[in-house]
Amino acid sequence: MVYRKMAAVYNRLMDNVPYDDWVVIIQQMIAQTERPVQSIIDLGCGTGVITRKLAAGGYTMTGVDQSGDMLHEAQKDLEPADGISWLEADMTKLDGVEQRYDMAISCCDVINYVTDLQAVEQAFKNVYQLLEPDGIFFFDVHSMHTVEDIYIGQTFSDVMEEAAYIWECIPGEEKGEMYHHVTFFHQEEEDRFIRFQEEHHQRTFPIEVYKNILKNIGFKKIHIYADFSLEADNWDEQSERIFFLAEK
Repeated sequence: MVYRKMAAVYNRLMDNVPYDDWVVIIQQMIAQTERPVQSIIDLGCGTGVITRKLAAGGYTMTGVDQSGDMLHEAQKDLEPADGISWLEADMTKLDGVEQRYDMAISCCDVINYVTDLQAVEQAFKNVYQLLEPDGIFFFDVHSMHTVEDIYIGQTFSDVMEEAAYIWECIPGEEKGEMYHHVTFFHQEEEDRFIRFQEEHHQRTFPIEVYKNILKNIGFKKIHIYADFSLEADNWDEQSERIFFLAEK
């Protein structure tokens, strides 16, 4: 999945996403593990909102995304002195990354765009190799409840001053799988809107599946949270977003 035309309007469409909540929980996770974290790689960074917020907090950031268009948006209004490195790459193919990091993050259900279990395993292996010996990996996914009971079969829409969208969630072939059919209307001139469509594919797996992959790769401690709570193992069948913290 690569965001193309959507990249230019992404931040306006997602201005209700609680990015600050991700920044806060990342900082709290770092504090809980008591690991020395300075360098962070943000996998699937998109337009770099979280990347930039963490950089402003003093962390040395690398933002990675497979969409060059999204990275272009991420670098708007930034100066080289801001100290963020940007890399166009697929998280399942990170062989060329030589630097090692104290922490890897993948926020806003980016992992759900990795829809094949072998690809999930490869992505997690890549993360493991990128981390320092005491590094940590933090990511979140949609719960099965969110996909099956909240999204699938629903249509969402919004109208803003310069853009509008219609977002349909279509069931996939497997449990936990869905397709997003998105139609956008973007104002180019005062009396002219352009219409474009994109399709995105996501799949979530049971919590134990992700946990077992992390264990088999070599992560020693795996903590599971839900819905931005700091209470470990507090998730249940109604939890909407599942967070994983894996310690190397």
